[in-house]
This record gives sequence, C-alpha cells and structure tokens, in this order.
Amino acid sequence: MNSFEEVFENVKKYCLENNKIPEIGLKTWIDPLTPVSFDGSDAVFSVQTDFQKNIVMTTYETILSEAFYNVLGLKVNITINVESEEPLPPPTPTYAELDQKNEELEQSYKFANYDYTFDTFIEGPSNSFALACSKSVAKNCGEREVPGYNPLFIYGPSGMGKTHLITAIANEVRKNQPDFNVVYVTSETFGNDLIAAIKTNLISDFQEKYRNADILLVDDIQFFAGKERMQEEFFHTFYKLHQEGKQVVITSDKPPKELITLEARLRTRFEGGLIADISAPDYETRLAIINRKSELLDLRMPPEVSEFMANRLKSNIRQLEGAVMRLKAITHFAGNPISISMAQSVIRDVLTDEQPIPITVEKIISEVSTVYGVSPEDIRSNKRSQQVSIARKVAIYVVREITQMPLASIGTEFGGRDHSTIVYSVNSVTEAINKDQNLNTLVSDIIKNIKDKSKP
Repeated sequence: MNSFEEVFENVKKYCLENNKIPEIGLKTWIDPLTPVSFDGSDAVFSVQTDFQKNIVMTTYETILSEAFYNVLGLKVNITINVESEEPLPPPTPTYAELDQKNEELEQSYKFANYDYTFDTFIEGPSNSFALACSKSVAKNCGEREVPGYNPLFIYGPSGMGKTHLITAIANEVRKNQPDFNVVYVTSETFGNDLIAAIKTNLISDFQEKYRNADILLVDDIQFFAGKERMQEEFFHTFYKLHQEGKQVVITSDKPPKELITLEARLRTRFEGGLIADISAPDYETRLAIINRKSELLDLRMPPEVSEFMANRLKSNIRQLEGAVMRLKAITHFAGNPISISMAQSVIRDVLTDEQPIPITVEKIISEVSTVYGVSPEDIRSNKRSQQVSIARKVAIYVVREITQMPLASIGTEFGGRDHSTIVYSVNSVTEAINKDQNLNTLVSDIIKNIKDKSKP
C-alpha cells in the first residue's frame, strides 16, 4: 500500500465487510475523518469539530484499532485533531491579573448604579400613569386637597419598576420636605420590627415609629398574606394615618381585589384610593433601558445587538439590566467586541416568554441512534451487539435525565424491558461517564443538542 489514504480505505472496507461498523455509521462518522499522517504506529486524523472527535474516540476507536491490526498486522494508536480557523487563545492570565480584572469590573458596576429617582426612571406607555401618580403624590404630600390619591396603590409583576417608583417618591419628599418623617419599609421589615417589638415588650415604640409618619411607604404588601397580627397592626396604623391626612403608598404584585388572603377591611381601604398598574415595558422602553444601562457601564453596544436583546427579553427590567451586565463581564474578560452570537448566549438562560417544544422519547432515541450509527428500531430491539447495546443504555440514561419518567414507563418505551434492566442501564452509564471523560462529554453533547432542538 502506497499511502495512508489507501490504508484507511482498506480499514473502512474491513469494518463494513465484517459488520464492525454499519454503513450509516461509516458514512456519518468515519468518512469525514481526514488522514493526516501515519508512521507505522500512530495514525493521525483531523475532523471539523470536538463533537465529531468525541463520538469517534468514544464509539469507534477500539474498532478502528482492530481494523488497522487486521489490515496491516500492526498495533496502531488513533489520534484525532480538531481543525480550527480560530486564532490561538491568549495566554492564561495570572491570579494577580485576574484580581485586577475583577476589581476593574466591580468598579464599572459601581458606576452603573443609580439612585432611584424620577429622573432615572425610564417612562413608557406601560408605566406612564403610575409615574404620573407617583410624581403627584411626591409633590403634594401633606396636602389634604388631593384625598383621592391616598392611598396610592401601585401593582404589577416583579421586576417592572415598582420599587423604583416607591423609592423615588420617598427620595423626592425628603428633598422637598426635609422636616417630614418619611418611613419607607418592605413588608418583611415591617413584620420583623413587629416581631422584635412583641418579643421585647416595646410595642409602643413600634407603633410610635409607624403611626407618626408623615408619609408611610410599604413595598410588596402581598407578603402580609396569612399573617393576622401583621395585618391587624397595619390596619390600625393605616387607619390613624389616613384619618390624619398622612400619605400612604403601597406596592404589590396584584391589585387589591386579588389579594384574597388579606382581610377584607384592608382590601376595601386600598380600593378606596388611587390604583395604578405597571405592566411589561414595550419595545421602545426596553431599548431605552438597554441603552441607558450600557452608557452607565461605558459599554459600546452595537445598535443591532441592543435591538436583538430588546426583541427577545420581554419579561421585566431586571432581565434587561442583568443581560447588559453579563455582556459587560464577558467582553471585559475576553476582550472580544460584542456580537449577536454573544448576546444569544447571554440571554438564552433568561428567556421565559416562550415555551420549548416538548422533548419526546422518540426524539431522544432518534438523536442517540444517529450519534451511534444504529437505527431507532435496533435500540428498541433485543439485539445485543456491542454497538447497539451501548446506544440503548445511553438512550435510556438520556431519557431518564431529560424527562424524569418513572423507570417502569421507560422500560415500556424500550420494548417492554423490566425495571431492573432500566436501573442497570442508568447506573451503568452513570458509572461509565464518571470514569471516562470522552463519554461524559459525548453524553453531555447529546443532551445539549436535544434540548437546543426543542427551543423555538
């Protein structure tokens, strides 16, 4: 034989004629191998991706070595390199350099923090009414001429800006009315103060703190649900302040009528004031939030990336700002310019507005059968060849990992196999991937590919 290519052709022929590798497996995984060099003991190939390499090394290395021995009469080591057009990665940074990078990143995050004021609130159609009401309350706090605004009840899902608005009211009142007693608390703080007062027999101090406020602001009042003593104390506090014309501002994730676990006398008093809702921001508002956060982080965000993120992240403001901060971290450490693909990886885990395509057992078996070069029918059959047996065990393991189906149900899906067989397969693969890094990577890639294909 005159060349490595000829040797490899004879190796493939041996595998096919002796039923070592089925034709579909040969075409899918072995034909793409590019012969690079052969010195009599080491056969070096190249492939396009790590995924291809992992499959060949995990599934076919032993078979190829046997084929080389039968063709040449020599023991041959198989080596596979992954082709890459990417530049070599930069040198690994030292601990000192990483510490400096971390410090720089933390400092940039500090610059991105902003006070919760009306000036820093991004207005849009989804929040304009709540913003106008909040500004009016802050401006007219203490004036009896606007009783319809007391209490002001702002509601909406988490992450929409309710805390920003209620804090902005407190900050504005403090600025314009420095002598006012402004009490701003979360419902948790209110409850903790009450518990501490009861334990120390200082309930009068607690009541003095809250009932002498010129403006009382309580964030996330839905957490009063089911806590009778807290509701009782808040009712009397609210009643006293309201009678004296003192302003009360409340936020919640639901409107008063849906807070069914709160006492009716509280709900009716909340409904007697002004109710303003905040909903998910529209596209223009989301885009403005992304661009504002990017500016604060001194991050050069390409317009197409901002638009991509604004189109994909629709649930809440925290998602938007968190995604921008993660982009900042990636580009800070990697040094690469921001791209659409980078944004895709950042937001993939926080997309909640779309439902994935259901992952069925059929889809899992189909994916595994393709990887191992066998048919779905082989996996469900009673065939016991090494290739089919390994593929079947991996398929059972992946089904269990992804679907969490009962073991008995998995047995039914795989040709009526009993419970002990399924347990053995799962345990066998679990043990194997803990010992074999190539198999671990291969199974992880299979699971990732299946999940990726299930995304809309």
